[in-house]
Amino acid sequence: MDRFDLLNYDKYIVSYSGGKDSTALLLYLLDNGVPKEKIELWHQEIDGHGPSLFDWEVTPDYCRKIGEAFGIPVLFQWKQGGFQREMLRENAATAPISYESSAGDIKTVPQSKNPSLGTRLKFPQPSPDLRVRWCSAYLKIDVAAAVLRNDERFRNIRTLFLSGERGEESPQRARYAILEPDRADLRNGKQFFRHIDRFRPIRDWKERDIWDIMEKHRVRPHPCYSLGFGRCSCKFCVFGNADQFASAACISHMGFDRLTSLETAFGRTLKRDTDLKTLIKKGTPYGAITKELADIATSIEYTQSVIVPSSETWQLPAGAFSKCLGPQ
Repeated sequence: MDRFDLLNYDKYIVSYSGGKDSTALLLYLLDNGVPKEKIELWHQEIDGHGPSLFDWEVTPDYCRKIGEAFGIPVLFQWKQGGFQREMLRENAATAPISYESSAGDIKTVPQSKNPSLGTRLKFPQPSPDLRVRWCSAYLKIDVAAAVLRNDERFRNIRTLFLSGERGEESPQRARYAILEPDRADLRNGKQFFRHIDRFRPIRDWKERDIWDIMEKHRVRPHPCYSLGFGRCSCKFCVFGNADQFASAACISHMGFDRLTSLETAFGRTLKRDTDLKTLIKKGTPYGAITKELADIATSIEYTQSVIVPSSETWQLPAGAFSKCLGPQ
């Protein structure tokens, strides 16, 4: 790696989930003097730019509102058909990847002329192995990398791609490099170069550090935290424990019913050791859940101010420092 200089890049891409850690990445860049006009927030839509099943309905618009509040463009990428299409794949190629360009139109990444066919018909499983937990690989990591490789505006410039893994979350994440060439990097190409570094500036931050920078900038966290969730991953995250699934089920009855019907259709459960109906009977929905908060989190439009006004007191949400399970 070359000697690192944070300000020596042409473009800064924040992998933005809408959660606290990726919000901290944006605030970190602003606190360190990176010009807003060089920053973009990229959100990979798990459910494929369509109706929500696994993810929170409000997340895309919450991301948009964060971008508007800070004057930062938000661009969306997705695998066509999203989580459900990939999960239902039977002797078929994986779906194409589409994305919003910086000009505002929608483009699709070219596919192989002879794509390999495959069958899933099963849920991803909790595992640090991304071949088993394929949702992260196919719906987020590969999607962003494909756009970086195919969007010509990343040719012959230096790009810093930021992601929000923290070592406090797991021993594996604690071993991630803070700075390394990104998988989409091509700095020695014959016709052009594509210099892309992967940067994890908050790897060694504690959760307290994350909430502190949110409070400093008075950012209102994603609604899922107010409901009691400790992580802003999918509403029905495969890592979820009994309390998480019991909470998600009482917030989104129809989504839960769809997942249980898929368990029946696949003849396989989402969790290795139990079916979802049995799992939620063991759990207790979070006490912070109210109809008002649930309506906010399951709306496609986010209507609250993402910056807490001075007339209000910024408060830690109910889900802060809770033990929600997530990727290892």
